[in-house]
Amino acid sequence: MRNVKHWQDPLNALVGAWLVLSPWVMGFQEQMAPTASSVIVGLALIAASLGAVFMPRAWEEWSQAGLGLWMVVSPWVLGFSSQMGIMRVAVASGIVVLALALWVLLTDKDYSAWMHGHTAQ
Repeated sequence: MRNVKHWQDPLNALVGAWLVLSPWVMGFQEQMAPTASSVIVGLALIAASLGAVFMPRAWEEWSQAGLGLWMVVSPWVLGFSSQMGIMRVAVASGIVVLALALWVLLTDKDYSAWMHGHTAQ
C-alpha cells in the first residue's frame, strides 16, 4: 500500500462521503438546494481528496479549500440558513474541510513555498 502524504486527505474524503449521505441520514432529501449542494460537493470532495492521496498536488488542496468555503456560505447563498439542522451540517462540514485543506497548504513545504517567495528544497 502506498504511503499517504497527508493524513488530512483521507479524512476529507470521509467528510465528502458524509456530505453525499447526509440528506438521507438527516432527513432533508426532499429539499432540492441543500441536497444538490451536499451531494455535488461531497462527490467533488471525494474526487479531489482521492486525487490528493494518489497524486498529491497543491491544486487539489485548493480545490478542497474552495469546496469547504462553499459549504460554509451555502446556507445563505442557497437560502436554507433558517433551517438550523441542515445549516449546521453544511457549516460544520465546510469548516472541517476548509481547516484540513488549509492545514496541508500551510504546513507542507512543497505547497507553502510560494508564500515565502522561494522554491522548496
